[in-house]
Amino acid sequence: MSGVVSGGTFEALRGQLHEAATEFADGPGALEGILRGIVDDVERAVREPLEIFPVCHHSPASAIAMARRLREKQPKTVYLELCEDMAPLLTELRNCRLPVAVQAFATEVEGFPADWTPLSVVAPVTEASAEYQAIAYALDTPGVELVLVDRSSDHVFQWETERTAAQQTDDTDPDAPAADEDTALHGDAVGVEIGDLRPRFAELEEHLLRHGRVRHWSEWWHQFVELPLGDSDHDTYRQVMLLIGSLFRRLAPGDPHRVRVDEDRERYMWTRMREHLAATGTDPADCLYVCGAFHAASRVAEFGVHGSDTFTISPPSGTKWRHGLIPSSHAAIEAQFGLAAGSVSIAATEWAKNLKRTRVRPFRLAGQAGAGTKPRKTLPVAAPVPVAPPADRLTGFLQRPPALDPLDEAELLGWSVDIVRAARRGGYLASTADAIAVFETSILLAGMRDRAKPTPYDFQDAAVTCIEKDVVPGRRDVRRLVEIMMGGDRVGRVGYDALPPLARDVHDRLAPLNLRLQQRGVQRALLNIAAQPELERCSDVLWMLRRLLPQGAARPIMGDRSLGERPIQESWDLALGTHQRELIELGYEGVSIEQVLEQRLRRTAYAPQATTATVLETVEDAILHLRSRRLADELGGHALTVLAGERSVDGAPEVLRRIRRLLAYYRTAEPVLPAWIESFVKTGYAHYCTQLPTAFTDDDATVRQVAAMLGFLFSMEGLALSLGCDRTQLEIALAQSHPAEPARTALLWAAQTHLGTLPRSALRERCDELLANPLVVPAYPRYLSGFVHALEPVPGLADFVVEAVSNAFARLPDPVLLPWLPTLITTLRAGGTELAPLIVREAGRLFPARLPELDAWVPPWRLPENPPARFPAPGASGGVSLLPANPATCDALADLLGYDGTWATAAPAGAGLLAEHPRTAAALEALLAVS
Repeated sequence: MSGVVSGGTFEALRGQLHEAATEFADGPGALEGILRGIVDDVERAVREPLEIFPVCHHSPASAIAMARRLREKQPKTVYLELCEDMAPLLTELRNCRLPVAVQAFATEVEGFPADWTPLSVVAPVTEASAEYQAIAYALDTPGVELVLVDRSSDHVFQWETERTAAQQTDDTDPDAPAADEDTALHGDAVGVEIGDLRPRFAELEEHLLRHGRVRHWSEWWHQFVELPLGDSDHDTYRQVMLLIGSLFRRLAPGDPHRVRVDEDRERYMWTRMREHLAATGTDPADCLYVCGAFHAASRVAEFGVHGSDTFTISPPSGTKWRHGLIPSSHAAIEAQFGLAAGSVSIAATEWAKNLKRTRVRPFRLAGQAGAGTKPRKTLPVAAPVPVAPPADRLTGFLQRPPALDPLDEAELLGWSVDIVRAARRGGYLASTADAIAVFETSILLAGMRDRAKPTPYDFQDAAVTCIEKDVVPGRRDVRRLVEIMMGGDRVGRVGYDALPPLARDVHDRLAPLNLRLQQRGVQRALLNIAAQPELERCSDVLWMLRRLLPQGAARPIMGDRSLGERPIQESWDLALGTHQRELIELGYEGVSIEQVLEQRLRRTAYAPQATTATVLETVEDAILHLRSRRLADELGGHALTVLAGERSVDGAPEVLRRIRRLLAYYRTAEPVLPAWIESFVKTGYAHYCTQLPTAFTDDDATVRQVAAMLGFLFSMEGLALSLGCDRTQLEIALAQSHPAEPARTALLWAAQTHLGTLPRSALRERCDELLANPLVVPAYPRYLSGFVHALEPVPGLADFVVEAVSNAFARLPDPVLLPWLPTLITTLRAGGTELAPLIVREAGRLFPARLPELDAWVPPWRLPENPPARFPAPGASGGVSLLPANPATCDALADLLGYDGTWATAAPAGAGLLAEHPRTAAALEALLAVS
């Protein structure tokens, strides 16, 4: 330890530790080195000219000591351990309701792996924290400068080798409920906090918890650090926190990566502070350095204002970072930093009690919710205090027995009554006897744990023991009710003025709804667009938010948006206040939701893994939400490129469904089809004709996908032929298809029937042959499944499918029929609304409508076929005289069809029908005579 000499302020403490090490370790050695090293660390930090103020995150004792020290010293410069790029956002804290989190966010990365995106760093801020006291003092006190000195958000990821860095050991209760929306307010962001103070030596933490008779670290810290330091003076608080930080640092296991990151952070911060002191000429005595106690006991060479300048700060990467404030909550802080459930809420309650007991006036940003309207009094100028050598307060603190806090029966009785009242509201059958039992059990548990006064954790255990049942009757169990009673899960909110431009624009555009959109919870919005046409703009915003935000932020109850339709009435459930973080993060991507949606559509369409169906979906969204013909044409052209490069038919059903919908929309909304639609149909016709023979025999292609390919070819055939395609391609593709699987064979038969190469009678004969063959009967249901799928490309076969299914029910044995029924049901369900209505409608047309008619009913396919109509011989004179007199049209049609006929030479005999039935002509003659 350079810079620390023997014989000083803590020499007496060193002697006592030497005697203790000799007695308990059988002579001085490693233990003495650790104990004396801890004292050296404390003395080194105390003697530093720039005052170091060690803190612990979300600690009421640290916050009280910070507020007291700021009023005593009134430093002109406050150095704060927080990411330096977050400084511009701190002024916006006055527009928020705490707790909130300062966030750095990046979606376009440079220099980091692409699978890390999006990058996010959050730093939560609560009112009961030392960092907030420092921020409020510096921002509202004239002449005070606040300087953030910790590594930037970019360096957080530069120094991490894995995306999952910054994870900490979780000391939460294993029986705690799963994470909900409040614990997920920070998302998957990397958390940074001031004063991470927890043992990194697992055996040490286990030893402290066992001998302290507590369950988790938060309870141990509250009992053995928070309470003793609550009323201590500045020097005692500072030296004790330095002692704890040095102890945990020296007993930490040698994780090379984590140790290197911690030391680099300390080098980074001291380098930044020396740079600022040199640039401004500020006297270190007028400064205050607020950092975690773990970093305050640093042993790096760069420590102190006179440390070495050998550390080089690496330049930032090319990543574009965006910053903002997002709402936070006590539960989110506990979940992210591995704290026990309810510990932050209990800390907030202790903060309020400490303020009343110590009468310390905290700092609070002017204009903040709950700050009051009275103007803040200007702090009196602190009289210069001569710098005295630091006194040894650590020895007395360690030798002093713990002060026994007397039992506050009134407080404990109030807790017992309140928890019984809350339990009854939650469905528990609690009574006054339970309140007495909770009161007595709390005292009993505290006594068993060597405590005179029950802590909130003792009371929680007592309440669970006395009131909890085997089954929770309501939404919350007793443990959660105690947490709510102790302060609850306070959820912060970012004010309107602190929101990014996109979020403010959304609130402004939804103002006609007259809803409090920043309020948490679900609100119902009713839009009568027919009566108030101006609400259609609100509807457009809500549909875009539904597309961009998570499910539940904007959920339509009534109303739909589809191509070519206009809204009339809509009903929405809105929870924008609950999903404020997601709305704020949208603001990092653009200045309007239209811009963000266009960027996301482009990103989705041009992604390497994008399929044709995905690109067509973006085209549809561009029309629905943005009404942008330019973007739709661009994405449609890209869909054509993606389709030409696909070698599989996995997305054929989705492609067919979307291109049909787009084609129907453009035919009704546009005078001509867009060029990309025509090109898509031509390319798709040739593409699927080429892949059809392979798909019929490919085991990876399903029957539904092959049916969708045929559906595209048959439904788009008219348009494709008009655009120059050749039907011979389809005929050759079917001729080259030789499926072996029964369902695909049936699908091929249906396609041949549609083209006319297989008559309906021949198809019926083939099915009868299958039913007559005992070897094929077990596979017949698979043929039927193919016919059902064939309704997609050939809906005209619906009557034949009904006939085939009816014959199957009539002739198949039960061992074959019954196992097939689930397959039939799942096939119809998978087909959605396309296949089932066709079969049901055709069955309703063929089968009798009344039960008495069923006995005499004969299926239409069993009735004798009508004889074909007879046509007159070519030489008969039965035609009209108009065609022989003007034969050019008929001759041209005959040449086109390849017919070599000759005209009759006999004179036409006129229309025989009129001669045999003259009454109609006579009536017409009489009518004309009258007129």
